[in-house]
Amino acid sequence: MKNIVVINPTDKLRKFSDLWSPKIIAEINDAYVKLAKLKGEYVWHKHDNEDEMFLIIRGVLKIELRDKVLELQPGELVVIPKGVEHRPVADAEVCVILIEPKSTLSTGDAEDTGDKKSTHGEWI
Repeated sequence: MKNIVVINPTDKLRKFSDLWSPKIIAEINDAYVKLAKLKGEYVWHKHDNEDEMFLIIRGVLKIELRDKVLELQPGELVVIPKGVEHRPVADAEVCVILIEPKSTLSTGDAEDTGDKKSTHGEWI
């Protein structure tokens, strides 16, 4: 039997401070559960083959779409369907839980990622 553990996201958030660098805290089927701290603007991108879920723990996250802006408050979540171009924006630090397939790259299809590192995430 696999080792079953209780995970406290708040405790995990205390272990890192880097922004836009998802940390893997669990896996379920073919997906990872990740934590991330966000601040500023991310790059416009899309994920051609994966949906992406954002659950806000702390702060307010705007997700810019080409035709509107979503504003998520703590406790709210949104699923960005595969193929939809989006850009997360956080005026102040935001803490989120992401659930996405293990194959998902953080920068999706973006060619110019600026200072944002493209990653699948790292375990914490």
